[in-house]
Amino acid sequence: MAEILLGNKTIGRDSLPYVIAEIGVNHEGSLEKAKELIILAKEGGADAAKFQSYKAETLASRYSPAYWDITKEPTQSQFELFRKYDKFGETEYTVLAEFCRKTGIDFLSTPFDEGAVEFLYTLVPFYKIASADITNTPFLRKVANKGKTIVLSTGASTLGEIDTAVFELKTHGCDHLALLHCILNYPTAYEHAHLNMIEGLKKAYPELIIGYSDHTLPDEGMLTLIAAYLKGARIIEKHFTHDKTLPGNDHYHAMDVYDLKKFRENLEKLSRLGGETHKHPIPTEGPARHNARRSIVLKRDMPAGTVIDETMITYKRPSHGISPLHWDEVIGKKTMKDLPEDHVLKWEDLQ
Repeated sequence: MAEILLGNKTIGRDSLPYVIAEIGVNHEGSLEKAKELIILAKEGGADAAKFQSYKAETLASRYSPAYWDITKEPTQSQFELFRKYDKFGETEYTVLAEFCRKTGIDFLSTPFDEGAVEFLYTLVPFYKIASADITNTPFLRKVANKGKTIVLSTGASTLGEIDTAVFELKTHGCDHLALLHCILNYPTAYEHAHLNMIEGLKKAYPELIIGYSDHTLPDEGMLTLIAAYLKGARIIEKHFTHDKTLPGNDHYHAMDVYDLKKFRENLEKLSRLGGETHKHPIPTEGPARHNARRSIVLKRDMPAGTVIDETMITYKRPSHGISPLHWDEVIGKKTMKDLPEDHVLKWEDLQ
């Protein structure tokens, strides 16, 4: 049975999902704003608040083009965009990890270079690796060598590329791994979400927990995340903000605290709806089982000794008499006594 320990929660195929509120760089360089977002993530019901640890000069060349919606984020150079938001370092993340601990939420941050892998080792319960690094073999080996649990996003990847990444991680020290379905469109159109790929990953990697990293625009009922859960996603990651109207790369497709609360409320409803697997009548169905099912009922008065044929009987509620399951057994039997029309037939009425 596939399962994985994330923080202090064991996540299995029958678990509610481990929810990651990806703050990323939506703090925009403000430590106080980052703390505010952690508090909101906790209030909304997230299991983890996740950041992104990078420096522009180690992440992108000065000639790396944009791959996001430039009508929402007009910066056309990855290097220039990342340079806007790479102010946090080990000191700030250490402060935020301690703040998360006091707030009662797991601290996570995606490393994008070897320096971040090193200093995050003592701060995070597990590593999250971004989709864009799924083919970054030396980086995968570096993270795997740390021996921590790893959650790997699989956006824009083939099964062959995922196989290779899984092989590299497992052969270089990662004993506990989960995969996230992801589409690398910012934002992701609903028709491009391809949530059925969650089921495909479950079939391809039955030994692993599968999750979903979402970039669709949040809808009123958070149906995308609910659908992902119903498809089998047991880790849910989505960008998180305090204000979805703000300009910037990761605000407009993020969820806020109200979206997160709605998702959690819907999950609670689903958990109550799920119930048992084995089909059987439950105790609260007793009155309906006793009163709403049918019995064999007489269509007319019958004197004692009448041989019953099919024209003399029907089936009506309640089920206090002989069940229509025994229809064929009743036909041909004699009545023991005079019986009135609409009488609910019982076995003691028959010879």
